[in-house]
Amino acid sequence: MLDTLKSQVLEANLELVRRGLVLYTFGNASGIDREQGLVAIKPSGVPYEKLTADDMVVSDLSGKIVGGTLKPSSDLDTHLELYREFPGIGGVVHTHSEFATAWAQAGREIPAYGTTHADYFYGPVPVTEELSSEEIGDGYVLNTGKAIVRRFRSLDPAAVPGVLVVGHAPFAWGKDAMQAAYHAVVLESVARMAFYTTMLNPDCAGISQALLDRHHFRKHGAKATYGQGS
Repeated sequence: MLDTLKSQVLEANLELVRRGLVLYTFGNASGIDREQGLVAIKPSGVPYEKLTADDMVVSDLSGKIVGGTLKPSSDLDTHLELYREFPGIGGVVHTHSEFATAWAQAGREIPAYGTTHADYFYGPVPVTEELSSEEIGDGYVLNTGKAIVRRFRSLDPAAVPGVLVVGHAPFAWGKDAMQAAYHAVVLESVARMAFYTTMLNPDCAGISQALLDRHHFRKHGAKATYGQGS
């Protein structure tokens, strides 16, 4: 079971490369085995082209390393906080993809300008509050996760599977590591389209609630009609 998880996490990391979301050793993907309470994550600073499934580092939800010989990603504590607080997710991805990171650096949420956005994000992609100097100085990576969790106090992480960490970059998640990578790819695409939209029409108010609902719920929820079904 753990070997399968590590293979899935490796594939999610490689998907970020294939889709052009990471450069050099930027970014990371992880996945969790909820039954065992174990997380597999990319090792820190290892080039993607050299990664193997055996390189994935395994920890428990408290951060204790229980498998692997390499150091885990420096973002491990952020991933762990999301797994602890969002029990419905099974994978987390962090990138510094160009357009989503630009919105994060600007401290701006990504508005729901169109139906492509609505298909995946039920409302704006939110941005976190800035961390205090104390939060940055002590437990920075964990506090990044806590900032994300605070931003989602009134949001459903299943309906909005991504966030922009202000001044930093995006995180995305899903039911497993590959779906988290998928959502990271979509988030970057949505961010790029939103950027162009603001250039063409700075006063764009976005789609109506009715159109947002129509497109989001055709793909999600009990009455979803998109696709071939089971």
